Amino acid sequence: MALITDDSVTLPAAPAGAPGLSADDREALRRAVLALEKPGLAARLSAAVGAPLDMIGRALPAPVTDVVARSTDAAMRTALRIALASLPAAKPATGRDLIDALDTPAPKRFANLFGSSETKHKVFAGLSGAVGGAFGLATLAVELPLSTTLMLRSIAEIARSEGEDLAKPENALACMQVFALGGRAGAETSLSDSGYFAVRAALAKTMAEAARYAGNKALLDEAAPALIRFSAQIASRFGLVVSQKVAAQAVPIVGAVGGAAVNVAFMDHFQATARAHFTVRRLERVYGQPAVRAAYELERAALGA
Repeated sequence: MALITDDSVTLPAAPAGAPGLSADDREALRRAVLALEKPGLAARLSAAVGAPLDMIGRALPAPVTDVVARSTDAAMRTALRIALASLPAAKPATGRDLIDALDTPAPKRFANLFGSSETKHKVFAGLSGAVGGAFGLATLAVELPLSTTLMLRSIAEIARSEGEDLAKPENALACMQVFALGGRAGAETSLSDSGYFAVRAALAKTMAEAARYAGNKALLDEAAPALIRFSAQIASRFGLVVSQKVAAQAVPIVGAVGGAAVNVAFMDHFQATARAHFTVRRLERVYGQPAVRAAYELERAALGA
């Protein structure tokens, strides 16, 4: 089943006057804008299962919505736990397993979870999606935290490749931020949407509070209000695309093969979002946020986003 990827899109000519960026960085920014402002998840899912867009975007029954909400919250708590586990402790901790974990550098702790390539992550996601497609909604509570963990592992790898130091709390939590950015609905759905920088601004306060807490605690309490608020804010947006995913897997006779294709499309979407997000962050470290945002808005206008 074919998937729609950003590489298949022909970009329009770059706008004149994009401030300060080199030609290569301007091209990287243009692709980031395309991924972030025209996410196209519903189109990917439709290609995966061969169903029309209106079927993928349909409203789910209330009982299903409740299951999706609970599973999404659990998935975000799992992702947050893994993100926090990547951080170095401020002081020695007790317990042999914990000490052994803290002896491993933070980036390697992420790497030890699964394999290293984006393709391998898609394969794992496809396998978990096959189970979901074969057994339906009953497996969501298990399958979604698993696929979310796989996505977080891939997101962390992409972040490192763009120069992020995952030993810093704000950078580790920026990996979590991708779930909210990838949860923005595209133009093909009726779900609410807002621009990339608007979503980052909405997340900025809770993310800063969570990062300060994570940076100042030796043994992190996942029930801390700062972390709960951050996780809940991410989950509220991530749940939008989880609903699309569940709707796609609910298409009649999708089965295991279709479920695998849906999860591969889901993984591909968040990998593209992560690559775009951390490209923007890399450019901000080089040129400063005002210059990158100005160039971003020029590219966004040129793309008609």
